[in-house]
Amino acid sequence: MEKIDHEYICSNLASLTGIPVRVYTGDTLVSYHSSVRLIKDPVTPYLTELREIKKSIGYVSGEDFSFFCILNHMGISIIIGPVRQVPFTKSEIHRMAFALDIPKEELEAFSSGIHNINPMPLETVLQVLCTANYVLNGEKLNLEDIEIQNGKQERLRRIAENKKADQSREDNNPTVKPHNTMAVEQTLTNIVSHGDVAALKRWLKSAPAVRGGALAAEQLRQRKNIFIVTATLASRAAIRGGLDADTALSLSDGFISSCEIMTSPNDISNLQYHMVLEYTERVERVRQGNKPSRLSLSVANYVQKHISETISAEKLSKELFMSRPYLSKKFHEETGETLTDFILKEKTEEAKRLLRYTDKTASQIGIYLGFSSAAHFSKVFKKYSGMTPGEYKDRHIAI
Repeated sequence: MEKIDHEYICSNLASLTGIPVRVYTGDTLVSYHSSVRLIKDPVTPYLTELREIKKSIGYVSGEDFSFFCILNHMGISIIIGPVRQVPFTKSEIHRMAFALDIPKEELEAFSSGIHNINPMPLETVLQVLCTANYVLNGEKLNLEDIEIQNGKQERLRRIAENKKADQSREDNNPTVKPHNTMAVEQTLTNIVSHGDVAALKRWLKSAPAVRGGALAAEQLRQRKNIFIVTATLASRAAIRGGLDADTALSLSDGFISSCEIMTSPNDISNLQYHMVLEYTERVERVRQGNKPSRLSLSVANYVQKHISETISAEKLSKELFMSRPYLSKKFHEETGETLTDFILKEKTEEAKRLLRYTDKTASQIGIYLGFSSAAHFSKVFKKYSGMTPGEYKDRHIAI
């Protein structure tokens, strides 16, 4: 048999898709094909999951609704990704860099490289791999034959469980149950629009077991359709609550895309819980008081979207088309706190989340959140939380 030139095939795959392609033999990287050169490869956190795929073609779901696909042939693995239909935002790239421990001085180059990866639907990439698979393995596959690894769902499940544990030790693994009654729908959307996380958790403990309407003849399709309805309701409720519309709708698109590739009803239910909780938490963070002003909502949305950047009153004033002195004065009048206090409190809240749910050091978190030094981050964190980052992590390490 004539020897297969994997390098030639992968070089053409990279040129055709505009997405990085790697060739692995076992655990060893043999070659990398892409016009994009990155200081660290974003596939690294998902290699273990990808290696668990024994079929000819498969894929795993990454963070921020991206995917990594694999084609196996005679002990050789071809991995392509990250695959995403829309470009990564600046904040998403910062999160990726944070997860990969990209040094601060390399962040700009890394961001530029990720920006240059071609956006493409997952289905298109999988169809390209099906063609390559036929050439390599002589196997005719369709999209429905390809399995997804659900490692991301396991991560989401752990995060959801940890968040519930923070609120109460008595929760009994609640999941969001969709219902067809107007009363239940109104209760859920009202909670999301008010950003009332505590009320959501209380409600989930005793949510009425009302069945949803028949939306499909097949059970898995039924669960997915209910998920889509819930995503629509939650995203619109979040917008009414003050969450930026682009943010809310982008989240909805991402969650629905992840749901569509799932094959387990339990995974869909878990993702649904995580989705509603995330919308509620995001609204909670942008609202200032029971009746937030338009200005405070605009400021809060901006801070959320740019949490990993250095945020100043000057930047905010330009974004909101008003003078810095007027913005500072007006914000203080409406909320009772200064812009600086609000920004640093939000960064502290994000730091708390990262200290609880990631293995990143305080120094890494400080850099990610835009602080000039570890000492500055520690000082700010202690001011707004009453303890140092290390003390906070020690206190929550068992949660």
